[in-house]
Amino acid sequence: MATQKKKRKRDIEKNYPVTQFVKKLRRLADCIEQGQRFQIQVAGERVSIPATAIINIEHERGDSSEEVEFQLRWTREK
Repeated sequence: MATQKKKRKRDIEKNYPVTQFVKKLRRLADCIEQGQRFQIQVAGERVSIPATAIINIEHERGDSSEEVEFQLRWTREK
C-alpha cells in the first residue's frame, strides 16, 4: 500500500507578468466552467485543485492599500 507524504505548511505569494496571469486565469475559468480539476505550479510545487473547491472573493482595505483575492479552498484527500 502506498503511503502519502505529509505536506508541510506553506504560504507563498508569487508575482506574474500580466500575460502569464491572464493565461492562468483563462485556464482556471475553463476548468471551473467544465467542472474539471485545475492544476497549476506555484514556486516549483504542483498544486491540484479539485472541481469541488469552494470559490470566494475577498476584499481587504488598510490605511493606504487595498487588496482583492480570488480564493479556491478545498480539503486535501487523505
